[in-house]
Amino acid sequence: MKARPLTVEGAVEFTPRVFPDDRGKFVSPYQEAAFTEAHGAPLFPVAQTNHSVSRRGVVRGVHYTAAPPGTAKYVYCARGRALDIVVDIRVGSPTFGRWDAVLMDQRDHRAGYFPVGVGHAFVALEDDTVMSYMLSESYVAEHELSLSVLDPALGLPIPTDLEPILSERDRAAVTLAEAQEKGLLPDYARCQEIERGLALRARPVA
Repeated sequence: MKARPLTVEGAVEFTPRVFPDDRGKFVSPYQEAAFTEAHGAPLFPVAQTNHSVSRRGVVRGVHYTAAPPGTAKYVYCARGRALDIVVDIRVGSPTFGRWDAVLMDQRDHRAGYFPVGVGHAFVALEDDTVMSYMLSESYVAEHELSLSVLDPALGLPIPTDLEPILSERDRAAVTLAEAQEKGLLPDYARCQEIERGLALRARPVA
């Protein structure tokens, strides 16, 4: 498995080796040894897994979790094709305001690790696109926040050849500047503390 650091500090893209044969193919979207080498610690203890199905043009995000508690994610595309986007919204981060994107599909089977405090969005590029997530925390509605994926200040790479399909929640989301003015954005130093706590929980006790 190959690992590539993304532009957003702490986020990593993973590309596994694919094994095709006359029956189909086999692939491991998550591999602990490769993850630990790239991230510096094993994956967080998984508190919840999510599975979404979207038709072409659906845009979900930009979503994030208040920190604390904060949520880290490991994401891959189980079917279809999606442009997966990570946005650094952690106040004080060296890459604050920057984004990066990973094309997740059924050819390369890329996956992404997104650390505590960052924003996450994706665009479904095909019908019946399935996105699968492993999460470090269970879903709690009052902790979940969102930013406008169409905020021109972010300049996210939403393809121009499709009409974005957004939920009511995402259509009503505030801009990055509005969220910062209201004190709704995660603090980078606090997110780093939470990340260190996840790493300690992930390491086995001797």
